Amino acid sequence: MTTHTQAPALPGHGQGQSQQLRTRMRPGRWARELGWRHVVGVLAVAFAVFPLVYVLSASLSPTGTLTGSNELFAEVSGTNYAALGDTRFWTWMGNTLVIGVATSVGTVLMGAAAAYAFSRFRFTGRRLGLTSLLIIQMFPQMLAFVAIFLLLISLGQVVPALGLNSRLALICVYLGGALGVNTFLMYGFFNTIPRELDEAAKIDGASHAQVYWTIILRLVTPILAVVALLSFISTFGEFIIARVVLQSESNWTLAVGLYGWVSSLLEANWGLFAAGAVLSALPVLALFLFLQRYIVGGLTAGSVKG
Repeated sequence: MTTHTQAPALPGHGQGQSQQLRTRMRPGRWARELGWRHVVGVLAVAFAVFPLVYVLSASLSPTGTLTGSNELFAEVSGTNYAALGDTRFWTWMGNTLVIGVATSVGTVLMGAAAAYAFSRFRFTGRRLGLTSLLIIQMFPQMLAFVAIFLLLISLGQVVPALGLNSRLALICVYLGGALGVNTFLMYGFFNTIPRELDEAAKIDGASHAQVYWTIILRLVTPILAVVALLSFISTFGEFIIARVVLQSESNWTLAVGLYGWVSSLLEANWGLFAAGAVLSALPVLALFLFLQRYIVGGLTAGSVKG
């Protein structure tokens, strides 16, 4: 009686072949299932990148017009960037950064405090307050610029620091519309934090303030970073209210100042405008990259609870 012995298969050899067979597909099927996604992705990237490349090309063109930038990077010169030193561009940059940072910090502090109160406490008018914040945010703040203008005129007669042409007044106006959507974003994130942490801290003798500052805020760091980023970006590029409140050129923000360079069609210097636009995008880009890493780190750190 003869017995046939089968040679042992190499470990993982059969599994590797079957995996290759499953992943291998015909070109037509690949184009129907996966290929069109690559085409859409390339078109979306090209659609988003082209305006940025065009503005960068215009900023490097010494002619100072957009028509001279039809041929991308036909002429490359740093004339426009050097000319920024003879303007108030850097003053406007400083004003914008001060207003943006102050507004984002105030928005985070106010929104986090309101979200903590709505999430952890039960009081009369809680549901009405949440609904009111949501309804108020349905109307953009810029719709009230006439009322804001008249209010600051009257307020400036009593407190000059809070009147027209004041950066502090502009920050207060921005903080007046800081609640609403930001509070709802934080409120939803606060609800994901177990209440058992609060109760355990209170058993150890911690007060509400200690629980809020030492425990809760550390666990909701990702949403704080998101709200700070969104607030800074919206304030950085806001134009209508800043143009109404800030009267003197030395107090202008970047949005108001750059608009002044191209508001007159006969005297518009688009090359200088493009150079300022490129430089003004750098702080936002740097903050986004920094907070992106911070948000990812906060999410991964908070995903493992002891």
